[in-house]
Parts: sequence; C-alpha cells; structure tokens
Amino acid sequence: MSEFELDSRLATDSVLVAEGPLSQVRLMNDERYPWLILVPRLAGITEWIDLDGEQQDKLRTELNRACKALKGTDGVEKINIGSLGNIVRQLHFHVIGRHVGDPAWPGPVWGQGQAHRYDGQVLSERVAYWKERLGYSPQP
Repeated sequence: MSEFELDSRLATDSVLVAEGPLSQVRLMNDERYPWLILVPRLAGITEWIDLDGEQQDKLRTELNRACKALKGTDGVEKINIGSLGNIVRQLHFHVIGRHVGDPAWPGPVWGQGQAHRYDGQVLSERVAYWKERLGYSPQP
C-alpha cells in the first residue's frame, strides 16, 4: 500500500495543528468559524467503513477530543460534524463550532461566501491555542 499523502485541497485550505494517534488534526484557514479537520493518516481510505474496528475506535476518540475542545469556546453553541467526500475523496471529518448569528447560521458553512483567511501571526497563535486546547502540547 502506498504512503499517506494529504490531499492538496486540504493542504491549501488548512494548517497542521497536531498529529493524533491516527489522524492529522488541522485548522481550517477561515477565521469566521472555529473549524478543525481530522484526516486519518492512511493511504487510499475514502469511507468510514474502510477503517477496521480499532481504527474506527481511534478516530471516534479523536473526534470526541476535537468536539470537547470546541465546546464552549469562541462562542460555540452547537457543533457540526461532517464527512461528505464528494469533492475531496480522502476520508476527513470537519468539526465546526457554530453559534446563532454566525455568517452561515442556520445553514451549512459550505458555499457561504469566501473564506476569511487568518493573518499570519494570528494563524500561528490559533494553531498554538488549538494544540494546547486539544492537549497535544506539553503541560507546564
């Protein structure tokens, strides 16, 4: 089997926050929403059912971790989880914090205007914030 390679569209639209036990945890480069993406580091995987039971358990744990990190932060009132794969076929999960009055509320975030990319320094700060919030950075 070939090596894991991140889809170029995910690489362009997001930045690496941390390497989880199974997945890359990435931050969508769109300051309108607190938005994490989990991408299992497995080559050729496009569907949940392509994962074996142990991999599904690891991914479920990583998804729970991402949801808990999002809950209650940045005004998050609701968490959306999505894995469509119609455009980017590589298996990945979007975990998006939502609140009443956000730019796409109450509809989906997809197709709602152009992404508002983070300023370089702010992006670095947000990556550090999420890394710590997810518990992937060393604790003092």
